[in-house]
Amino acid sequence: MKHGKKYKESAALLDSSKLYDVAEALDLCVKTAKAKFDETVEIHVRLGVDSRHADQQVRGAVVLPNGTGKNVRVLAICKGDAAEAARAAGADYVGDQDMVTKIQNEGWLDFDVVIATPDMMGLVGRLGKVLGPRGLMPNPKAGTVTPDAGRAVTEAKAGKIEYRLDKTNIIHCPIGKASFGAEKLQANFDTLMGAIVKAKPAAAKGQYVRSCVVATTMGPGVKINPAKFQGGPVAAK
Repeated sequence: MKHGKKYKESAALLDSSKLYDVAEALDLCVKTAKAKFDETVEIHVRLGVDSRHADQQVRGAVVLPNGTGKNVRVLAICKGDAAEAARAAGADYVGDQDMVTKIQNEGWLDFDVVIATPDMMGLVGRLGKVLGPRGLMPNPKAGTVTPDAGRAVTEAKAGKIEYRLDKTNIIHCPIGKASFGAEKLQANFDTLMGAIVKAKPAAAKGQYVRSCVVATTMGPGVKINPAKFQGGPVAAK
């Protein structure tokens, strides 16, 4: 794969053989963001589990203290008081059958998060083939299936992100924008990694966090030493 001049300049700042501590890695990450837009900083964590087994799943959601820097468009599928609460909390779209029909018939997907009340899941279940592959299907573990639609909307708008394993046992998550600076990014990083470490399945054997890399949208990956994440939750610095 060919890389441009800016990528090569960024890569030259790194020692590819080194495992950095979190603060230094995020500082380097910010310095390697050379695009003309505000690049997203992402974390990629490989875990020593097997996602094919139900007892080794790692999935959940966490509110990042500094948000993601992204304007999150929220669709709330609910009715009655829950719909009113969702609107009051700032949901971009609120409805029930009408929203499901719009997605089914028009292929409408102009939203980033879907929140539903439990009584709506029979209706929302019909959208599994559309929302599932895009990671948009509401789920109780992620807090997106809940009777408290207002609170769920507030959290989504505040920067709540869902983390889950992909088929190769890696979690990919945004932790903010390069413009946040290393300190705010670290607060978000520590919150997310703390949740991932806490979610360690009892069935997981051996080294839990195998590798951890942070990278901007267009920049090179910076490797973080995974040794500190093997014990209890991450302590914020």
